[in-house]
Amino acid sequence: MNWLSGLLIGLREIREHKFRSFLTMLGVILGVASLLAMFALTAGIATGWRNTMQQLGGLERVGVNDKQVSLEFADLAALSPGRTLADAEALRGLPHLVSHVAPEMQTPATLSAPDGQTVSARVVGTWPDNLAVSQHEVAAGRFLTDLDLERGARVVVLGDAKVAQLWPDEYGTDADFLGRTITINDRPFSVVGVLALYQREEDRRRREAAAKGGPAPARFAMGGRRGGSGRRNMFSWKNESVIVPLSTLYHEFRSGLPETPPLAMAKLDNLNFRVRDLQRFDETLTAVQNLLRGTRRGVDDYDFDTREDWFERMETSLRSTQLSGGLIAGISLLVGGIGIANIMLASIAQRVRELGVRLAVGARRRDVFLQILAESTVIGMIGGFLGLGAGVVLLDLLGRVAPLESPPVIEPSAILISVGFATAVGVLSGLYPAWRASRLDPIAALRYE
Repeated sequence: MNWLSGLLIGLREIREHKFRSFLTMLGVILGVASLLAMFALTAGIATGWRNTMQQLGGLERVGVNDKQVSLEFADLAALSPGRTLADAEALRGLPHLVSHVAPEMQTPATLSAPDGQTVSARVVGTWPDNLAVSQHEVAAGRFLTDLDLERGARVVVLGDAKVAQLWPDEYGTDADFLGRTITINDRPFSVVGVLALYQREEDRRRREAAAKGGPAPARFAMGGRRGGSGRRNMFSWKNESVIVPLSTLYHEFRSGLPETPPLAMAKLDNLNFRVRDLQRFDETLTAVQNLLRGTRRGVDDYDFDTREDWFERMETSLRSTQLSGGLIAGISLLVGGIGIANIMLASIAQRVRELGVRLAVGARRRDVFLQILAESTVIGMIGGFLGLGAGVVLLDLLGRVAPLESPPVIEPSAILISVGFATAVGVLSGLYPAWRASRLDPIAALRYE
């Protein structure tokens, strides 16, 4: 007997005992459904988290922060100029390791649109590289250019939320905001670009639902600041951006102050750069550290803000979740395997005479073993495929009852693993019953009542 014949016999047995076979498969179905749901949920969380992290700059984005000088250099602290534009210029000298550099100066300001509203904001002066460092996406118009920086042009790029606040009556329509003039602390600036709206997946779905039912609620239309849950979200700083050339901010809002240093030595509020190659991440940080040691005159009053710890914590959390969910699903599959073994033993007890006849007319013990093993394998495989359907239904019900922030993602590998485990359970559960059946004494089996 070959495997194909065994599979056909297994299918016939399942067809003849439909209800018993379904009850046998139930544990496998539930186990596969929970396993697939676990894989899909964690994959969805991972995808949403990685997309969010990429929108926030990714692992490549590194910040240079100020920190307390160590005791070793306490007496030399006054020698360091601190975080200045000289640091940013020096970072440009590492083009093989650092792809983009974005120094930032900030100032609180009042924005006013002659044809709109007056709002408060924090204006950021930066370089054009900020587009790549912060992973901004321009929805309309353009970002800052080197020419804007060189000329100290009065141009501004606005985040989506600031557009909504300045022109609430026109926001959400086909109105063109490019070329409009707004005042920043009573100085006129021309709007040259509008950034895309950044939002969590949950907020995006709520916006779409609100749009289908009519105008978006005010908390969305004025949005960027708060999501549908009413709490400030991680994209607020991008949605509320007011970005101007760094030279413009310095000359317009800082250079008139007493004892203002030259631009090259002007203090920065933030300094971020983008690592060119993650494979050389540590090498890049070491090179930047050596470079900053020179610009800071040997004083260690700086530190790096990286996303590595955050990334590792999230990956560890996801692995723990997968392990916990896998154990729960594994218990369900184990129960299903016990059910298969139990039913197969009961089936052998009912078919002792049939198996005895097979052995008596020349069937080898190996043929009987393969027949029983094929039957249990078929039950496991069918249970696995039915479990995939049950898993999809379960995910749909979860999405309807408790909408998830990150939609589940069913990956091909999850399908293969789930069905593979179900098939393995069917094979392992049939080994002992198959061995018992193959060891039957033909004479005793023919006399069995």
